[in-house]
Amino acid sequence: MSKKKKKYYTVWKGHKTGVFETWKDCKVQITNFEGAQYKSFETLETAKEALKNNYFNYIGKKSSFKSELSSIQLKKIGQPNYNSISVDAASSGNPGIMEYRGVDTKTKKQLFIQGPFEEGTNNIGEFLALVHGLALLKKNNSDRILYTDSRTAMSWVQKKRCNTKLEPNQKNKALFELIDRAVNWLKTNTYTTVIVKWETKAWGEIPADFGRK
Repeated sequence: MSKKKKKYYTVWKGHKTGVFETWKDCKVQITNFEGAQYKSFETLETAKEALKNNYFNYIGKKSSFKSELSSIQLKKIGQPNYNSISVDAASSGNPGIMEYRGVDTKTKKQLFIQGPFEEGTNNIGEFLALVHGLALLKKNNSDRILYTDSRTAMSWVQKKRCNTKLEPNQKNKALFELIDRAVNWLKTNTYTTVIVKWETKAWGEIPADFGRK
């Protein structure tokens, strides 16, 4: 069995900031800290260097993407519609610490972010991100489309139901209150926004990706 690669964790905003050598130590700093900013790195040197810089210089950053699809497939799919916003979620564990956000698809400018929540799942985060995006676009009377890379979240929004198997408890009480609000919004609002599946195989990670894979 191959040995798990060690990671180092930079915390820009948390109960304590700095570079931590284990996920357990990092988790202590970000749990119950609203708007926590953190990311893992493969070497101690890059983690320390990142701490000197801005969190947003690193979030969602990936190496150059090259699609494995054929030119015919890529032509059929086409390019993203940049008159849009993209949403995504990140969960460290399932369940685990979860957060979600929405960005301008073209510029990657962050439009909203929620979390981290102490106990959630990626599917819940994707669902909440979509509803948050729908509410924002309706409020602004915007004709933008909404991108997500989660078919599960698209299905839950369509059914106006968060079909999670996660059980409510004291740790995730705030999260389930947010879920209830999201479901209520879907049941009491109409919208014209088109929700579209982000074509990851053709375009790479969705622009709202947290870059923690």
